[in-house]
Amino acid sequence: MKRRLLLSVAGVSLLTASAGCGPAPDPAGDINAGATPEPPASPGPAAPPAPSPSPTPLNVASPSLAPPTRKPRLAAPPLFSLPSEDKLVALTLDDGPDPTHTPTVLKILHDYGIRATFFLVGENVSAHRSLVTDIAQQGHHIANHTWSHPDLRQLSATAVRDQLERTSDLLQELTGKPPTWFRAPGGDFSNNALSACADLGMRPMGWSVDPRDWARPGTAKITSRVLEEIGPGSIVLNHDGGGDRSQTVAALKTYLPVLLDGGYRFTAPR
Repeated sequence: MKRRLLLSVAGVSLLTASAGCGPAPDPAGDINAGATPEPPASPGPAAPPAPSPSPTPLNVASPSLAPPTRKPRLAAPPLFSLPSEDKLVALTLDDGPDPTHTPTVLKILHDYGIRATFFLVGENVSAHRSLVTDIAQQGHHIANHTWSHPDLRQLSATAVRDQLERTSDLLQELTGKPPTWFRAPGGDFSNNALSACADLGMRPMGWSVDPRDWARPGTAKITSRVLEEIGPGSIVLNHDGGGDRSQTVAALKTYLPVLLDGGYRFTAPR
């Protein structure tokens, strides 16, 4: 009997110990037990997708336009006579300015009221600049006769252009105007000379009356050749530079009054 009592007490102790080893009841768990769970919060509106970055433009150069090519001016043939049926003529003087003969020629032209065209050599212009001013101030036309009076047929296109351009630049510097007429030494107009002449804004001028005064054939011969060959529209060639031109000066004093008395008028083509 005593042994059964001890076993019963031991069993009760074990049950009590087992109950004490379990987890303690959670009061909050008891309150929420059986309650309806709240639905999860609905998500807000979806954010718009981030824009994709613009592609980096390629560094490709656009094709550049080539500058327009300047068209060269068309070369004109030389003028050998004036388009006139009247007794209108042109007197031209080459190879100056000359410190001895040009002032005398200017006085003769002034005395007879004649305007002429002076085809000047650049080297002489550079050496006698004041004479160029005198020629221009007296109303005569100043024209280009190259820089050093070479045979242009023997020069390259570049050298020909240099002969003309240097002279034109200096004449414009001294007179304020670019020359509009050009004459090749000896009248030898090469294709290069005509092209450079046109490209520099000038026109070529030849002649129709040549008394060959440069060869100094004598005053009488120079005079007779001019009077025999002249006619309406003639362009007369004389020289005031390039050597002894005393025969030319004397011939001018002789034939100019004869032509004026015969009804001829003189012009300097512009």
